[in-house]
Amino acid sequence: MEDITEFLSAVSSVVWGPFLLIPLLLGTGLYLTIRLGGLQFLKLGVALRLGLFTRKDAGAEGDISQFQALTTALAATVGTGNIVGVATAIGIGGPGALFWMWVTAMVGMASKYSEAFLGVRFRTTDDAGEKSGGPQYYLERGIKNRFGKVLALAFAIFAFLASFGIGNMTQGNAIATNVENSWNLPLWITGAVLAVLTLLVLVGGIKSIGRVTAGLVPIMIVFYVLGAIYILIANIEGLPAAFALIFTDAFTGTAAVGGFTGSAIILVVQMGVARGIFSNESGLGSAAIAAAAAQTTHPVRQGLVSMTQTFIDTIIVVSCTGLVIITTGVWELGGDQAAVMTGEAFTHGLPGEWGHWIVTVGLILFAFSTILGWAYYGERNVERLFGRRGVTPYRVVFSIVVFIGSTVPLAVVWNFSDVMNGLMALPNLVGLLILSGLIVRETRHYLKHDPELKANKDEIEAFMRDQPGWGEWKAGDVVGSSHHRERQVPQGEAR
Repeated sequence: MEDITEFLSAVSSVVWGPFLLIPLLLGTGLYLTIRLGGLQFLKLGVALRLGLFTRKDAGAEGDISQFQALTTALAATVGTGNIVGVATAIGIGGPGALFWMWVTAMVGMASKYSEAFLGVRFRTTDDAGEKSGGPQYYLERGIKNRFGKVLALAFAIFAFLASFGIGNMTQGNAIATNVENSWNLPLWITGAVLAVLTLLVLVGGIKSIGRVTAGLVPIMIVFYVLGAIYILIANIEGLPAAFALIFTDAFTGTAAVGGFTGSAIILVVQMGVARGIFSNESGLGSAAIAAAAAQTTHPVRQGLVSMTQTFIDTIIVVSCTGLVIITTGVWELGGDQAAVMTGEAFTHGLPGEWGHWIVTVGLILFAFSTILGWAYYGERNVERLFGRRGVTPYRVVFSIVVFIGSTVPLAVVWNFSDVMNGLMALPNLVGLLILSGLIVRETRHYLKHDPELKANKDEIEAFMRDQPGWGEWKAGDVVGSSHHRERQVPQGEAR
């Protein structure tokens, strides 16, 4: 096991090193931000209104509402990364890691918008009549050459493998470990219960997952954030110093334990970006899979809704965790104590046992919802690789691995997740750069006619009919079939 851990750690250091994924991730997000004119800042308000209050486009094609697509994506991202992941980033990289998580989120919102836009733009319908989309489709259909097919296949394989790491073993392990620490319940019992509950929900497919996450996610986020806000208000005099420490440490690289070293600045950036993408998944392409199932009248609308997931996950939830850890001084425990750091901070900041219960219950809810969201991501990639016949066996295997992950050493689980996250992000980020012209052109055209996102289905179709590619998208959306069939385009429509 030690050899496996060392190997995965070595691969992770290359993938997440300063010359590969970090510059590609930040560079892609910044490039899309510039080309889209700062869309994530200018349209955040109307996007939040559409996703959280309007919630759906009446009469639109899709399996779940826009709100359910958003909560499914949030369920997949608001997990251990928001509790243990933030603590690990700060414990190893120092308080400055939180700054780089913010940067990753701000530019990542443009990446999240773009991948969700493409997820709907090139989605299809599988043999069971369900919408299916994501990088495993849009990389091939948008980049119409052999390179696009290679990127799509690579993403599907890596996403399939990643579903057992980021969305499975890390979550099961975190739940089982915290339950054991809180109630002395053996790991295998918690793992068995999780496996059964997971399978029961997965049997109902995306509609069942959407119903569960729509009810669970808002409650768990509000529950956790209110506890954090109480602590921050109680320690309000320490907030200015905390922010000063975050911003100075981001560029000096002062390690949490042991002082400054020559490589500390690289470490703080690496930990911030790696844990940032683990938390909000911007650039991974995963959220595009949930977006493709949404009942939406146009890709721009769902892209904007999906974009708010990164804002909620990182700018709100991650910030709460990080600031609580820093203001209470618990961050000085170091990376070796990352697994319990957030719990210690909340216990220290709240009266009685409230802090302990909020973190324990919050982590259980966060992690279980992530398991459900990533199960859907995994099965969509299984459907892409093996057809619909592979979905049911995948659900069973996925549930069993939840049990296995509950008893595997944490270091192995996290290193495996980091490697798979990075490998699935690479083809998606390359694809986003190649398809950026399409994204920008169609986004500008739509927002020119409907800047406040108020148009209904008929109005949207009326002013979009003359847009190049509109007929092709509608054909793929309505007539689309499983991955092994050619998409049908009605005669007379644009190709």
